[in-house]
Amino acid sequence: MVTPDLAQRDSAAPPARRGGTARRAAALIGWVALSAVLPGAAHLRARRWRTGLLLLGGYLTVAATVVGMTGGADAGLAGRALGWLGQISVVFLACSLAWFCLVIRSYVVLRPGRLPRSGQILTGLVAGVLAIVVAVPFAVAARYVRLSQQTLDAMFAAPAGSDRADGVVRPEDPWAGRDRVNVLLLGGDWGDNRIGMRTDSINVASVDVRTGNTVLLGLPRNLERVRFPPGSPMAARFPFGFQLPENRPGWREDLLFSVWQYADDHPELFGGRRHMGAEVLKETVGHILGLRIDWYALVNIWGFAKIIDALGGLVMTVDRDIVYGLYNEGVVRAGTRRLSGAEALWYARSRTYSDDFDRMRRQRCVLGALLSQANPATVLARFTEIASATRKIIRTDVPRPMLEHLVPLAWKAKHATVTSLQFVPPLINTAYPDWDRIRLLTAKAIHASARTRAGPSPTPSASSPAMRQRRHRHAPAPSASPTPEVAPLGTPSPIDDGCGAPRTAMGR
Repeated sequence: MVTPDLAQRDSAAPPARRGGTARRAAALIGWVALSAVLPGAAHLRARRWRTGLLLLGGYLTVAATVVGMTGGADAGLAGRALGWLGQISVVFLACSLAWFCLVIRSYVVLRPGRLPRSGQILTGLVAGVLAIVVAVPFAVAARYVRLSQQTLDAMFAAPAGSDRADGVVRPEDPWAGRDRVNVLLLGGDWGDNRIGMRTDSINVASVDVRTGNTVLLGLPRNLERVRFPPGSPMAARFPFGFQLPENRPGWREDLLFSVWQYADDHPELFGGRRHMGAEVLKETVGHILGLRIDWYALVNIWGFAKIIDALGGLVMTVDRDIVYGLYNEGVVRAGTRRLSGAEALWYARSRTYSDDFDRMRRQRCVLGALLSQANPATVLARFTEIASATRKIIRTDVPRPMLEHLVPLAWKAKHATVTSLQFVPPLINTAYPDWDRIRLLTAKAIHASARTRAGPSPTPSASSPAMRQRRHRHAPAPSASPTPEVAPLGTPSPIDDGCGAPRTAMGR
């Protein structure tokens, strides 16, 4: 304890002595700061060898382990880490408390009491601030991890007992020898102020589990005379296809987008089981395409704008003015710029002066822009807003344990070839669909995707689909030509083909 008399004598000390005091205070803070990044340094300075070496050795061991794990980390490790979020959150909280205590203890062992009162106050304040500064990042990380766990638990709340669609658990082969995984991606418009739910956007992502090559298969919402799997309750109810009387002239409710709601409204067809819409639509779309649909993911289209806003908007090239609104009161202007969530939503949904098929193209463009522009830095910077929005607008039946395997697959898909095949006129007639043709084109698109591999391939012609995809993904846009290349009808194309997407996204 420094008495007032000693403090007064120090204030009256010559400049040389005051300079020595300042140097001692600076040295003390320097050693404390060094201890914040190299635990044990202050203890070694204070000749507390055993404690200092123990802290330093333990820290270097842990740091070397973390660096080794990080250096060898891959998407598989990231997937497995999703099952450890609770423990990771506790570790970060413990690190936050430990680093705070470490800085304070390092300050104490350096015996700041030897400084005059003013030096003690100043160095104490600096050490306290430093302790908070080094502890806050760990606390923030713990909060983010905990928020991630809550979001994933809320979204992936499928019944327990299986981490695969067939209920058989084989950790060494989560896909049970299958070559592809098929996920039904839906955009719906449910809400408290709406009656029922329509699936206005219907796509299937078929992903090669080895390469990540993906085919996005789009079905129009207004597909008529929908056929259901033989032997299913819906097939028994509609043996000649989904047909209902008009509830008012020109108003049809027996289109593909109504299948989910019809199944939900008629539990008597399923022995009294309720909320069968998702399962029925999965079976129906799978039957149409000739695929087995593993899971579905449904996004509330009205809440989708919140995610885009949380990401800071999407940079897109709008090829023409898009008018929207009940009375055409809104417009998304043509040009390349950053669209807000509301603008991107109306760009994707508007049918004014266009049709469902043009809207499907624009929805595909928005999806492609979102996939390419949702970079890790943006997601991390706006993590809280994105997690909050995502938790409220996504429904899925993907089991929580399956995320461990889906994360590496999604990483492959992000760096692989993504093509799109949209079943719109003139490829098909939506009023009288040729179901065999749809299945044949689906099989061909998947076969072509499966044949695409990374690295050198046989020298395809410049006009082949494989060459078009590779050039589109890795080279600048070709200059305009008086004879543009036209792909054969039914040929899959890159997901951003025809979107006019800028080659360099603004603000990435």
